[in-house]
Amino acid sequence: MNALAAGSDGLAHHLLMDFAIKGVIVAVAAVVLVLGMVLIWRRAGRRRE
Repeated sequence: MNALAAGSDGLAHHLLMDFAIKGVIVAVAAVVLVLGMVLIWRRAGRRRE
């Protein structure tokens, strides 16, 4: 393996890890948003029957 291929493997790994971390952040933010909306909906007194 030459130096260029080794560098591209490192770059690909870095980009995949960056994508994975950002995906986890977005997923956690979506869960927090949904929980907040449910809490506000219940506090407003508009419960489903």
